[in-house]
Amino acid sequence: MIRLALGSTCLGITLLIAACTADRSQAVMNKEDMLIASGFKFVPANTPERQAAFRKLPPHKFTREIRGEKVIYVYADPTVCVCIYVGGQAAYASYRKNVFDKQLADEQATVASDTYYMNQWDWSIWSTGLPAGWPYNYYY
Repeated sequence: MIRLALGSTCLGITLLIAACTADRSQAVMNKEDMLIASGFKFVPANTPERQAAFRKLPPHKFTREIRGEKVIYVYADPTVCVCIYVGGQAAYASYRKNVFDKQLADEQATVASDTYYMNQWDWSIWSTGLPAGWPYNYYY
């Protein structure tokens, strides 16, 4: 009996870790798709020299380098592709805009679902002592 409980616990923990890892990997892959769509170039760390330089970069973060009048953004991904994504100011601005647009779309989808929920809301318990038609006549 103890052996069965221990086995079940280990299986549950393993499945939980796998689920968390899958969610993170999916988020990273979505970010990479957005980087490519924004104009970043994919460069694999496929030589020993590139791999050594790659290990010096912070994972899943942008780093910025300024050379003369050019600004270069580098994003290192050790999880999915073991590569870097390189882009200029236009690619980075496009990426930030795409991220903002996605967040706005996600927020609007959430508001839409909340609106549906509010259509089921019962205002009668809140309107005691308030004018008839409250809250609809209160804000107009």
